[in-house]
Amino acid sequence: MAADVDKRSPETESKPGQSGRRTAGSGSSWFRRGTWTLLVLCAVPLLAFGVKYYQDVQLLRRHEKGVQALGVEGLFFFSSLDTDHDLYLSPEEFKPIAEKLTGIAAPVDLEEEEIHDPNGETLILEAKMQALLLDSMTKSKDGFLGVSHSSLSGLRSWKSPAVPSLSFFASQFRAFLPPKNKVDVGDTWWVIPSELNIFTGYLPNNRYHPPAPKGKEVLVHALLSMFHPRPFIKSRFAPQGAVACIRASSDFYYDIVFRIHAEFQLNDVPNFPFWFTPGQFTGNIVLSKDASHVRHFHLFVPNDRSLNVDMEWLYGASESSNMEVDIGYLPQLELQSTGPSTPSVILDEEGKVIDSRAGGGEPIQFVFEEIHWSSEISREEAFRRLEVTLYPFKKVPYLPFSEAFERAEAEKKLVHSILLWGALDDQSCSGRTLRETVLESSPVLALLNQSFISSWSLVRELENMQVNQNARLHLENYSFPVEMMVALPNGTIVHHINANYFLDQTAMKPEDEGATFSFSGGFEDPSTSTYLSFLKEGLEKAQAYVTQ
Repeated sequence: MAADVDKRSPETESKPGQSGRRTAGSGSSWFRRGTWTLLVLCAVPLLAFGVKYYQDVQLLRRHEKGVQALGVEGLFFFSSLDTDHDLYLSPEEFKPIAEKLTGIAAPVDLEEEEIHDPNGETLILEAKMQALLLDSMTKSKDGFLGVSHSSLSGLRSWKSPAVPSLSFFASQFRAFLPPKNKVDVGDTWWVIPSELNIFTGYLPNNRYHPPAPKGKEVLVHALLSMFHPRPFIKSRFAPQGAVACIRASSDFYYDIVFRIHAEFQLNDVPNFPFWFTPGQFTGNIVLSKDASHVRHFHLFVPNDRSLNVDMEWLYGASESSNMEVDIGYLPQLELQSTGPSTPSVILDEEGKVIDSRAGGGEPIQFVFEEIHWSSEISREEAFRRLEVTLYPFKKVPYLPFSEAFERAEAEKKLVHSILLWGALDDQSCSGRTLRETVLESSPVLALLNQSFISSWSLVRELENMQVNQNARLHLENYSFPVEMMVALPNGTIVHHINANYFLDQTAMKPEDEGATFSFSGGFEDPSTSTYLSFLKEGLEKAQAYVTQ
């Protein structure tokens, strides 16, 4: 009978939908399976940790071997090519060196670039350049602050465009056409989207060769390569990319204005990287809505400010090495079409060639119709919309210095003024953190619109205006690099704070001893609360002058 102990009678067997009764043997089996499951679940993260630890150890060993084989500086140059930081160079990563040594560029991937009709219209662009005025650099003369001649070698040798003239297919400029949901005058869109913001951080400095362009980047890369062979279409700092706006529209044409944020790497091995970052590239294109014809193209770096280029270069063999920073003035960097795009041949109704520009003869003569715009906005308004798309803080108007005080007097408001070493609303900037945080905060925007007239100015421009009493008062209260001020319409400074001190304050916790500003405003972001407190304190201090 003992052999029948583990047998189930029909009454004890489980039926479908019923739980049944579990025998001692089945219970222990279930316990064993559960134990093994638990052990496996615990082992998975331990195994992952072990793999990660092993990989880190191997990477550290390869790094040590790299230093032994190449030295610190040699490994730095190796790392500038090693984009995935695995201490191995793939063929794609080695490609810039191969092209440099052989002089032969790799074939273009046709999947990344449209194939253009060889019989389509072509456009000729000419590049013009006046080299950076070295005397405009504020602190980087040879022998000053450790600036060496080799550091500036790429800058000193760049005196003319890399490609003075180049022919493009008109259809290549399709990249500037608006998407289907952006067809009205005044609409803006991202041609090349920005991938960076205050939370993502910045791209690394220790690079020499730009990544291969893709999609719409291909055209912009080709355009900027006319200036210098190493343009980086995605700049290291936000906002990156390119933005466009429809300025005018007719039945067959668009006039599109655009703004591009890109930069150049001027140095090559063995010198350390030197980044040359124009404040912006801007311009316009007039093209047919099917991109078969380009009437006009113009791209340039604005030169209406006393400083329009940011420059940064490394002094060491790692990303964390010391970096020197300076700004300067670039008189000219522009591309201009020599005329409208034209076809290479003219066909009759039967498709036979009746004229051609081939064979070195006289060029085909064309007469182009005048464009009558059915809808348009001013160029100034179009560029303003580009600015707001790139910089949300520009939802508050920032007026020129003298105009701001005149407007404040007329509207009985205070002046919210920012004085900087570099520009606030382009890439030649010393107020990068400020504009990406508090100045685009909704509560700050609301208070500025309600109670202030805003303005920002370059220090150098105010130094040239010292006959202006308001300019002198601002300079007397300025400290490097950025000073935020609240002033009366007569120029009297009632309150001011330096950006470095402001950042120190926002980094302190509310309970920290010595925190000057209150964090009890109910806003989660300490910097927003602190800036609001600064503005409100300025309003309170101004009352004392009004009652005098």
